[in-house]
Amino acid sequence: MSILNVSNLTHGFGDRAIFNNVSFRLLKGEHIGLVGANGEGKSTFLNIVTGKLMPDEGNIEWAKNVRVGYLDQHSVLKKGMTIRQVLKSAFSYLYELEAKMNSLCNQMADADPDALMIIMEEFGTIQDVLDNNNFYVIDSKVEEIGRALGLDAIGLDQDVTELSGGQRTKVLLGKLLLEKPDILLLDEPTNYLDTVHIEWLKRYLLDYENAFILISHDIPFINSVINIVYHMENAELNRYVGNYDKFLEVYEVKKAQLESAYKKQQQEINELQDFVARNKARVSTRNMAMSRQKKLDKMDVIELAKEKPKPEFNFKEARAAGRFIFQTEHLVIGYDEPLSKPLTLTMERGDKIVLKGANGIGKTTLLKSIIGLIPPIEGKVTLGDYLYQGYFEQEMSGAKNNTCIEEIWRDFPSFTQYEVRSALAKCGLTTKHIESMVRVLSGGEQAKVRLCKLINRESNVLLLDEPTNHLDVDAKAELKRALTEYKGSILLICHEPDFYEDFATKVWDCTDWSTRI
Repeated sequence: MSILNVSNLTHGFGDRAIFNNVSFRLLKGEHIGLVGANGEGKSTFLNIVTGKLMPDEGNIEWAKNVRVGYLDQHSVLKKGMTIRQVLKSAFSYLYELEAKMNSLCNQMADADPDALMIIMEEFGTIQDVLDNNNFYVIDSKVEEIGRALGLDAIGLDQDVTELSGGQRTKVLLGKLLLEKPDILLLDEPTNYLDTVHIEWLKRYLLDYENAFILISHDIPFINSVINIVYHMENAELNRYVGNYDKFLEVYEVKKAQLESAYKKQQQEINELQDFVARNKARVSTRNMAMSRQKKLDKMDVIELAKEKPKPEFNFKEARAAGRFIFQTEHLVIGYDEPLSKPLTLTMERGDKIVLKGANGIGKTTLLKSIIGLIPPIEGKVTLGDYLYQGYFEQEMSGAKNNTCIEEIWRDFPSFTQYEVRSALAKCGLTTKHIESMVRVLSGGEQAKVRLCKLINRESNVLLLDEPTNHLDVDAKAELKRALTEYKGSILLICHEPDFYEDFATKVWDCTDWSTRI
């Protein structure tokens, strides 16, 4: 049975085509992975099927009475709401029914016998709905999902705007799972999640009976939970049966076959054109030349998809730093209350250190405390000599209404327009991306703009806060290569051992010193 049918979908931004006459279907129980490079339109597709965005053309048809749950990578939580309130909002329709039931109770006192019968019948129907949906154990359900996602450690009465990126993702994910929709739409759910909760989500999706559509660039994760792949490339959407590895195998074979057919056809076209050019003027061979020309005119010419630019990240290296990058003495990090025990840490020149651990235990706070963006609660940080820092923030700050060109010019005013365009192109952005406003770009494309700033500034120490979030497979592999070859020092926050284990010299587990465990 088909849950969702999309037919003849066409959409674009300005003169940039995202989809061209694509079709899609979702069947009951299918676990779909939506894959493709940054900027191919994966998040746009989910926004279209959920009605957040109107397509230029095409039909989107959902089966009747289907409840859809959507975890959006750009979801915003309102200030003043607690984690508990956000989780309980999953049952807002039941609370509305309870309010209606209470209103019916008040009406009973003044109702005549006939009206009373009608009110009591409606009251009984609502009561049955509440009982069937376990309305009276909602609090224990909220507590249970809070424990499963580790939110009880933060406290369910914490204001949601004070949470880290990973904690926000967990809250939104918890709300979604409590809603128990008929279909889950998950847009990069593993971004900002720590290893423990990525494993928990993997187990949940493996046991999930209903259908889901998952966008992710975490290949081991997506490989283990999906059974269908839809691949987005060059405004097309193609379906493959199997996991990501199986898709890649079939895709490479198809690509090789197409390239072989293209070469064979190009050779035939050249031979026919050569024959026509040499023989159309002669009376004796004109008919044969015309026959070849007709064959050329009727030929269905094979076109190879234009190769997407592959990113190149080559960090500009400054002079060598002093022996020590930083040293801390009894450093206690935090905001209103301590997040750590007193820390005495040392990082030396050439160290490539990874900070790992659960969300919200203070990894980003430690990074910011070291570079002086957050004052410590106690103790001190001593930075080494001759440091040229490059800092990659977890989320983009600043004016997103700038174009990519303006964004780079703001940091490098001496660059010519040619130099700005070349720098962005080397990071894997096309001309259309480069001329677009930053806010219309995908999360991965925005990350490439920030990496462009980082690689064009001389540095001898890189401080990177989850740089792999949103990046596609090619960009992630290239960043790994660049960091492996980088001769400076690196302090990296990352939840992907596959990414860092080849170049990291030390791994600091922040759970050893956090007060949030």
